[in-house]
Order: sequence, then structure tokens, then C-alpha cells
Amino acid sequence: MIIPPQHPRYHSLLQREKLVEAFKRGIVVPQGLIAHGRGECFDYLIGERTTEAAKKAIEAAAAALLTARHPVISVNGNTAALVAREVVELAEATGARIEVNLFYRSREREEAIAEVLRRAGAKEVLGVGEDASAMIPELFSERRRVSPRGIYVADVVLVPLEDGDRTEALRRMGKTVIAIDLNPLSRTARAANITIVDNIVRAMPLLVEKARELKGRSEEELLGILKRYNNEEVLREALMEIWRNIEGWFRRGLTIEFPKQLPEGF
Repeated sequence: MIIPPQHPRYHSLLQREKLVEAFKRGIVVPQGLIAHGRGECFDYLIGERTTEAAKKAIEAAAAALLTARHPVISVNGNTAALVAREVVELAEATGARIEVNLFYRSREREEAIAEVLRRAGAKEVLGVGEDASAMIPELFSERRRVSPRGIYVADVVLVPLEDGDRTEALRRMGKTVIAIDLNPLSRTARAANITIVDNIVRAMPLLVEKARELKGRSEEELLGILKRYNNEEVLREALMEIWRNIEGWFRRGLTIEFPKQLPEGF
């Protein structure tokens, strides 16, 4: 499908087409398409832009990855379809390893995602086949299977487009978890140490840029960034941004007529 650049929803439609194509190739599952649509709703609410709160989280995320001993970037189908090149660039900038981790896991899908990452420049992709031999305790989905050289021994894990169960399980293991989640109220957003409330296609390039910028800084300076960071404050700012946007729409003339009486049984 050819999407004219002049279309007001050009970037959004382009993301959808990438995901649909990845679905046809076995990289994305149908549930991933639903999850993306849910995220788009929150993207509208934050104004489809990277907020100041998200920029704070991006800076902290870059600092966490750069000061980690064993940083790992976890990749699912949607992430591979939308930002494979940026995943590889971030790994190179921070020394992080890349690992495939899936809720809907099959060997064919693991291999397909790994191939996307290798084509984007990844030299090594963990978590495929027999490499996913370690288990995350107290987690019962297929996401529990991880590489003993990757997520299992990582101290910092970036989990873009994540489910809350694994985020909570990784926290219980003592790991620092960085999430990219458009919903500031999700379990993932609230359980992570650092939550970037932004669209992954905007957040990942900025995270790569910030990691490159901070790479030459001292460890003391990077740890200072982390010490000053407050994830609850960032989530509150994200929610306030949503509220300000809604107020702005009403001030600009948006009207909604609510029924005087709710239907019976509502």
C-alpha cells in the first residue's frame, strides 16, 4: 500500500503497514496488532510527541544502560518490526546484548525475529531455540524462558512493549527494568524502575542519541542522573500531560453531550 506523505495520519499508518507486513512474515502475532492499537489510543492522549517527562526517563535509561555491568535489550515481534535498526544501534552504543523474548513463542518466530535483527546489523542474538534454557522464577508464561548469558544474568534490562508479569518478575530478581510503554497506568509502567511513556518509534532513536551523548561522561555523573530520577514523578507528569491535552481540546471547542440519565443496568 502506498501512503501519501501528505496524509494527516501518515506516520501512524506507516507503522500499521510495517506491523501488518511483519504479521504476514510471522514476526508479529495478531495479539501484537491489538496491543499496538491500544497504544495508539494513549499516543493520541499524550499528543503524539515526546514529552518532557519522557525525555527525563530517556536520559535516566541511557545512564542506567551505560553504568550496567550486563545490560540486555529484550526484543519481541512489534519491537523488531518497528525499530530493529535502533535496537542494534543502542546495543552498540551501550554494550548491551540483544535477546529475543516472546509471550507467544515458537522456534519459527524466534528465528524470524533474530533474522530481522541480524539484517539490521546485530552480530549476536540471544534467546533463540536451546539458548533460552534458563527460567525466570515465579513466571509461568513462555516469557519465563531466557538466555543464561542474557536476561537471566543481566543487571539492567530494557523491555520495550512489555507485559506486566515479566516486569514484576524481573524486579523480584533484583534487576533494574527500563520500560517503554504508552500507558502510564499499566502494571509495566508502574512496576518498572524507569518508564518511558512514549511511542517506541520516537523513543528509541532519542535513546540511542542520548546514550551516544552520555557515553563519554564519568560514572559519577551518570549515577547522579539516576539518583535524581523519580519514576513516580515522571508517571504523574505523563498523566498531567494527558489531562492538559484533554482540557485543551475542550477549550478549543470540543463538546460532548452526556445523557441526563444512564441506561438501566449501566
